[in-house]
Amino acid sequence: MRVVIAEDLALLRDGMIRLLRDHDHEVVAAVEDGDALVRAVAGHKPDICVVDVRMPPTFTDEGVKAAVAVRERFPGTAVLIVSQYVEETYAAELLADGRGGVGYLLKDRIADVREFVDAVERVAGGGTAMDPEVVAQLLTRHRRADGPLDELTPRERDVLELMAEGRSNAAIAAALVVTDGAVEKHISNIFGKLGLPPSDTDHRRVLAVIAFLRGGDGTRSA
Repeated sequence: MRVVIAEDLALLRDGMIRLLRDHDHEVVAAVEDGDALVRAVAGHKPDICVVDVRMPPTFTDEGVKAAVAVRERFPGTAVLIVSQYVEETYAAELLADGRGGVGYLLKDRIADVREFVDAVERVAGGGTAMDPEVVAQLLTRHRRADGPLDELTPRERDVLELMAEGRSNAAIAAALVVTDGAVEKHISNIFGKLGLPPSDTDHRRVLAVIAFLRGGDGTRSA
């Protein structure tokens, strides 16, 4: 897996480089600002970018703006955002294109090596890896009472929330203390209620997660 890192803090940037290289991933570039990120992606065509939200010169939203530009100019490039805080607007902006291969982690999660590397690998593979705090705040902000999500049972919402965090069926089953078969049944029901029939082109799991995080307006049928 080829990775570009965009992080202005040298200590954290070097730490992520070592972690990824120790797990046999190639860090093809490590940059300090948004413009350099776009140039690095153009030059190296990575599988994934790991991007801080706040970078020079203003330390506001340069990172996420560059990440959105990367997604527009180089379709298929996965993006994992890392941030010190939950930036709801930026997380929602990253999800706005309705495609997979996106993630948003708080920097505290990087301290858990396996969790961080798993998130990078999952997002690079076209999935999602949303920090539980990000999921909680997005849901609070975007929850609607009249959308398709309102049709989900409480248990189905629990399953979908854990899917948004990037958990496998087995991990969801363990967290909810149910069988793998029960999780599969819940997921099938979720797809039906969100209008996501089988499709050769759409990743239904990712589409369901995006619909969940955007308050129910991200579904589409095949």
